[in-house]
Amino acid sequence: MTSGFRDQLPALANKTYFNYGGQGPLPTASLEAMVAAWGQLQELGPFTGDVWPFVESTVAGLRRRLGRWLGVPPQRLAFTENVTSGCVLPLWGLPWQQGDVLLLSDCEHPGVVAACQELARRQQLTIERFKVADLLQDPAATDAAVLQRLENALGPRTRLVVLSHLLWNTGQVMPIAAVASRLDQHPQRPWLLVDAAQSLGSIPVAEAAEAADIYACTGHKWCCGPEGLGVVALSERLLAEAQPTLIGWRSLSHEGSATSGFHTDGRRFEVATSCIPLFAGLDRSLELLEGEGTDAPRLDQIQARAGSLWQQLQGLAGVRTLLHQPPPAGLVSFVVEGMEPGVLVRKLGKRGLWLRTLDAPHCLRACTHITTTEAELAQLVGTLAEFTAPGLIS
Repeated sequence: MTSGFRDQLPALANKTYFNYGGQGPLPTASLEAMVAAWGQLQELGPFTGDVWPFVESTVAGLRRRLGRWLGVPPQRLAFTENVTSGCVLPLWGLPWQQGDVLLLSDCEHPGVVAACQELARRQQLTIERFKVADLLQDPAATDAAVLQRLENALGPRTRLVVLSHLLWNTGQVMPIAAVASRLDQHPQRPWLLVDAAQSLGSIPVAEAAEAADIYACTGHKWCCGPEGLGVVALSERLLAEAQPTLIGWRSLSHEGSATSGFHTDGRRFEVATSCIPLFAGLDRSLELLEGEGTDAPRLDQIQARAGSLWQQLQGLAGVRTLLHQPPPAGLVSFVVEGMEPGVLVRKLGKRGLWLRTLDAPHCLRACTHITTTEAELAQLVGTLAEFTAPGLIS
C-alpha cells in the first residue's frame, strides 16, 4: 500500500481504528470535494437553470464509476441512502403471492430481517431459514456446504433467497454467483437479494453484483465515503417485474408530470432530492481507492492484515477466533473467555483502540483495511494480552 491513502485520513491520526465495517474514515480530499460541491451549488443556484448541468454531471459521473466497480451498466443502478433502503425499495415492489416463501440465511442483518418479516406479515408470506453461521472452515468447504444447504432448503414455493456477500458477523464470503446459478434452475427462479454492506470497497464485487437481482451497497463503510449515500444494482429481470414502492419525482420519466410513467431503468427506485455533495465525496473516495490498485490487489492487502491479526490471536490464551482458518476478507471476529465483549470494547476504547461488539454471536469484531498497519495489529494484540493476563480478566 502506498502511504497516500492513509495520509488522507485524519481520523487515524489520534486513534487505532478497526471499525471499517461500521463506518470508514473520510479522506480529506473527499471532504474537500464535498465542500467544493456545496460552494458550486450556492454559486450557481442552488435552484437555477445554471445549476442543473452541474448536478446531473456529478450524479452521472458517480453512476458511471460505480457501474465499473459493480460490473453492471449504469442504468441498472439506483442511488439510495444506505444498504437497507437499497434492499427494501425493490424488494417490496416485487409481485408476491400469498404463501410465497422467503428463504433467509441465519447471518442476515437485523434491518433486512425485520423488513422481510414485515413484508411477510403484510403479504401473507412465509419465512424460512438456512444455516451458514456455523461454516467456519476454508472457502472451498464453505462454498460446498452453502450450496448443499441451499439445495436442502429450497422448496416449491421458495420465491426469494436472502444471502449476504460478506457475512457481517463471521467474516465468511458467500458464493453468490454459484447460488444465483442454482436459483436459475429452480422452477420458480427465486429472486436473489444480496446484502453487500461489507463488500463494496472490501472484496471484488462485479461477479456477484451481476448475478444477483438486488445487490445493495453503501459508500460509508469500506469505501470511506460519506454516510447517507448508497447504491443498489438491479437485474434486468427485476426491473421488468418490480414496481416502485416509495415514489417521488425522481422515480418519474418526466419529473414534471405524474402521468409520464416511471423510469424503465434503476432510477424508478430513486425518490426525491438527494444531497449532491455526498455524490462528489463518494466519487473522490472511490477515485482515491482506485489509486491504490485494482480490487484484487487491495483484497490481497486486506487479507494479509486480517490473516496476520488472526494468526497473532491464536497465540493469546483465552482468545478464540470464530473462523478456524485465516479470514477471506477483512473481518476478524473473536471471543475472549471470561470477559464480556462490551466491557472489553470499552476498555480498549480508553486506550484509543476501537473495535465493536456483535450480538449474534456475542463477540468482538476487528476490521482490517489497506490502511491498517502491522504496528496497529501489534498494539491491539499486545493490549489484549495485557487485559487477559492471569488475574486481570474481569
